[in-house]
Amino acid sequence: MKIKLLAIGKTDNKNLIQLIDEYQNRLKHYIKFELEIIPDIKNVKNLSEHQQKEKEGELILAKLQNTDCLVLLDDKGKHYTSVEFSKYLQKKMNAGIKQLVLVIGGPYGFSETVYKKSTGKISLSKMTFSHQMIRLFIVEQLYRGFSILRNEPYHHE
Repeated sequence: MKIKLLAIGKTDNKNLIQLIDEYQNRLKHYIKFELEIIPDIKNVKNLSEHQQKEKEGELILAKLQNTDCLVLLDDKGKHYTSVEFSKYLQKKMNAGIKQLVLVIGGPYGFSETVYKKSTGKISLSKMTFSHQMIRLFIVEQLYRGFSILRNEPYHHE
């Protein structure tokens, strides 16, 4: 299985970029991983919230293959502990999924079309974080999940 993380807009903070890169490199020991940035939409000031979500949704869906398993990182999604998340990853691998695509949406979330195409939603916290920070958190949790599956000493219960 390959994991692709799609995110709207670039990360500005050099410290976050450095940490994301570190965990991406660690992840490569376990699985094929790709972080793909979808550029911010131009002239959003002229768009309604709905229009912005629709345009972002079109860009997200254009990045998908027919066989992809689309999972949204969404505040209304399911909550997992790190151990539960590692089991979730194992189930996805056991199911023979070719590519798991995790998506961090724009500031207003996802269009209805993207919600309908998705196979699930995961919430990383009940708190709200910047979309840039969520990139770091999910990459770290992916690394943690695979280290748990391999019984490596990174995670402590």
